[in-house]
Amino acid sequence: MASAAEQLAKNLNWANISKATELKKRLWFTLGALIVYRVGSYIPLPGVDPVALAEMFQRQAGGIAGLLDVFSGGAIGRMSILALSIMPYISASIIMQILTTVVPSFEAMKKEGEAGRKKINQYTRYGTVFLAALQAYGIAVGLEAQTSSVGPVVAEAGLYFRFVTVVTLTGGTMFLMWLGEQVTSRGVGNGISLIIFAGIVAAMPGALVHTLELGRTGALSALFIIGLGVGAIAVVAFTVFVELSQRRILVQYPKRFTGYGSQVTTNYLPLKINTSGVIPPIFASSLLLFPATIAGFQGGQSAEWMQWISTYLGHGQPLYLLTYVALIVFFCFFYTTVVFQPTETAENLKKYGGFLPGIRPGKNTADYLEYVLTRITVIGSAYLAAVCIIPELLISRGGVPFYFGGTSLLIVVSVTLDTINQVQSHLMAYQYGDLIGAARLKGGKGR
Repeated sequence: MASAAEQLAKNLNWANISKATELKKRLWFTLGALIVYRVGSYIPLPGVDPVALAEMFQRQAGGIAGLLDVFSGGAIGRMSILALSIMPYISASIIMQILTTVVPSFEAMKKEGEAGRKKINQYTRYGTVFLAALQAYGIAVGLEAQTSSVGPVVAEAGLYFRFVTVVTLTGGTMFLMWLGEQVTSRGVGNGISLIIFAGIVAAMPGALVHTLELGRTGALSALFIIGLGVGAIAVVAFTVFVELSQRRILVQYPKRFTGYGSQVTTNYLPLKINTSGVIPPIFASSLLLFPATIAGFQGGQSAEWMQWISTYLGHGQPLYLLTYVALIVFFCFFYTTVVFQPTETAENLKKYGGFLPGIRPGKNTADYLEYVLTRITVIGSAYLAAVCIIPELLISRGGVPFYFGGTSLLIVVSVTLDTINQVQSHLMAYQYGDLIGAARLKGGKGR
């Protein structure tokens, strides 16, 4: 039998979105923040020749620069002040999540509640500044070493250019971090995720036009393009299905005596099929694209073993595909253990009196949760590998634009679902408030 909340969700009237004043304000704020982000991604970094940069980036498009350019909405290709996007913050957040699992002091900090969460957030910001400055310095040094047919990429290389680049790119990342936090608190959806989402979606029309242009010139057949569209819709539908899938574990709480007798409180512990989210494909892609990026920056002067690795780990190569799948599976299991800890969950259930029917509290509950989690992680890792490897084959064999990668698809679908759920929650709150107001009004008339 559906709960009251589920029944209310089924009867949800989306037409009320025009009447929900608070929700409209949040939506407009979110839209305005994303527009500011997109405008900022077109402000160029001082001291860089755009023509020489475009030629250099064309050579690096198959490396990690191409992957990061997808997440930044083309900001790296233009080398704007927001070129680093929000990726340093995401890296710092992942590092902090791992530290709260393996370092006792950080684990104790996590258990302090709101005060501990604020400390962790502050350390995450410090880590973001450090990582952004480090990456910005690497970009500055890399740009100074690049030349093209029209001349050097950097007009006046030196200490001043490096300083300006580090300050500008680090400041751009911190601005996006602040903007994302504002969207999370005053808008709709997760601000950090929406920034990445906006960058990917903004670049997709150009990729679609490029695909149609390939069809017009005969590089791709019309039948292949139609099949690509149908396949993309099918993959999106499959991704939505899996992302919404859960393994619900029944949890019961001890009987309580009331005036009407004893009762048992029943709840569910939901375990997502894809617990790790989009982290495994991002990590796997980054590791695989590092050799190609380093070889490209060295302009063909890299060591022989590095050239061999970059050749055989190129897009579409059998070794690349096998390694990609292996890394996705590995990071899927690894990050799942970071996000969900069966022992901690079992202890929390025992602490509040909850238990799984037929299973003893404590170690037996933890073992059972780990058993279930391992089984669904196998399914989740296979799903991630399939969604990511099919676009890789299309990119390498069919010449499909890089923006149709599996990682981009997962991010777009996940963020869209999360944002729709939050909008639905605001509408439910609005509709529930109207129902309470109507009930009070009827009660007053009855008296």
